[in-house]
Amino acid sequence: MACPKSASAPRYALALVNDRRIALVPPRYGPDVIGGAELVLREVAHGLTARGWEVEVLTTCARDHHTWANHYPAGTTVDQGVTVRRFPVVQDTDGSARALLTSTMDRGEHPTIAQQEAWMNDGLRVPELFHALLDDAERYRAIVVSPYLFWTTFAGGQVAPGRTILRPCLHDEREARLELFEPLFGGVAKLWLNTDPERDLLDEIWPAHSPAEIIGEGVPVPDGYDPVGFRARHGLGDRPFVLYGGRREGAKGWEDLLDGFARTVRKEDVDLTLVTFGVGEVRPPDDIAHRVVDLGLVSDQDRDDGVAAAAAYLQPSAMESFSRTVMEAWLAGTPVIANAASAVVSWHCDRSGAGLTYDDDADLEQCLRFVAEAPGDAEALAKPGRDYVLDNYTWPATLDRMEASLEAMS
Repeated sequence: MACPKSASAPRYALALVNDRRIALVPPRYGPDVIGGAELVLREVAHGLTARGWEVEVLTTCARDHHTWANHYPAGTTVDQGVTVRRFPVVQDTDGSARALLTSTMDRGEHPTIAQQEAWMNDGLRVPELFHALLDDAERYRAIVVSPYLFWTTFAGGQVAPGRTILRPCLHDEREARLELFEPLFGGVAKLWLNTDPERDLLDEIWPAHSPAEIIGEGVPVPDGYDPVGFRARHGLGDRPFVLYGGRREGAKGWEDLLDGFARTVRKEDVDLTLVTFGVGEVRPPDDIAHRVVDLGLVSDQDRDDGVAAAAAYLQPSAMESFSRTVMEAWLAGTPVIANAASAVVSWHCDRSGAGLTYDDDADLEQCLRFVAEAPGDAEALAKPGRDYVLDNYTWPATLDRMEASLEAMS
């Protein structure tokens, strides 16, 4: 087992566990944090609090997952009844261990366990959070850590493994196969998974994993949509557009999507605009820049209205364990065009019948042509999507599954 930097022997406080008190440990937390796993844990915190659970969030002072700079003040605050305890990020390493591990794997070599430990400790660390868990672990019925790749999860998940739930948000990536994570995947009390494909991947990578339950996620259901208002607010006129929202970065397939969109609209017979919102830079090629609209950060209502106004929602990421934005599109009656490399999103599209998948730029072009040239057929394609979400991924049903799982812990 790799020891988290700054670790010491456990110093459990003498406090009785509260059967209704749980801790959630995300790497970031807040209404202005962009990230699927973090957003879900915030909604879990609010949902369980409303059901009578005493929820504490132990997290960092960071808002940005690129810099991990301390943004929020350290200390304790309350967020809609949820106690939030923030601890400062320590970054006193130079990144060389992370670069070494990446280059080692790029060469097809397997890093040593010492290299893996150095990689985990080279960057984001939160020693004060780790020590708070050491002191307080016995106060909680359960400690939920997520997602698996972060120091907060790796270190926090090994403090009191017998009462820890790992919500891994597992992707098919090289890091998932590092021996470093064996104590996490195999040592916690249980795992909370989102989908069947995530469980299949878990079984493949860690066949001796701890007991796993498919809990899923909940998706808020908007009261209504105003697609006409969205177009008016952002000066989009009547031209059909496709939409991408979230993190504009390589890990989410953004650059590949932008390239594929550019190749398609350069042919001049596909009348589509690409509208995007979220975080990260948007750098379209100069010749198609007028066909790409970046809205930056938007409100939840604007997001919902934009999804409803779109001819299709684009999901270019291959690394998904659930894909909340796909569910938001289907709730709004909007078809989905998704990267077939994502086993999870392909599974959703197959089960719902409300989406198209593509393997390459030629496939992507055909999908874009379909929604541009046959909007009625595209609308019909999307129709079963709303029932799929309502039948499987509402918050009441998800919280029921979470409560049953928590109450089953001794």
